[in-house]
Amino acid sequence: MRTRKGGDGLEHRLELDSFVPYRLSVLQQEVSRLIATAYAEEYGLMRHDWRVMAALGNDQPLSANEVCDRTNMDKVQVSRAISRLLGRGLVARVQDGKDRRRWILRLTASGEEMYRNIVPAARAREAELLAALSESELGQLDALIDKLYRRASHLLRRGG
Repeated sequence: MRTRKGGDGLEHRLELDSFVPYRLSVLQQEVSRLIATAYAEEYGLMRHDWRVMAALGNDQPLSANEVCDRTNMDKVQVSRAISRLLGRGLVARVQDGKDRRRWILRLTASGEEMYRNIVPAARAREAELLAALSESELGQLDALIDKLYRRASHLLRRGG
């Protein structure tokens, strides 16, 4: 974080362009918009819909809470996405036989087909983005993301 020096009363001003949390947020939004081009227009999916489908496509069946955990989305976002996907027949929901309060989600045959069609396009977009980095830089990026994630998780567990 950069601070301004001098007598202008702005010593504690936050320069967003150099504030890492802000820059990561902006980057995440831009990358999400880029990847969304792989599914939004052709398939009519919103970002949260795709994240639910991606979680289920990777590891199903899942409960809504498990989707929240895997996607880092809040319950309202997941619930709304699930409702849209149920309405389109892309996700099926059945009550858990062991816990009647819990609903189990999985992709329907239509959802599976859509997922299989979107994955290559999403991977292609990712490859286009990552082409800006060398193999060494990709390794560094992965390591740095992992390191920052572990640190943020540690700080949250200890109370910020």
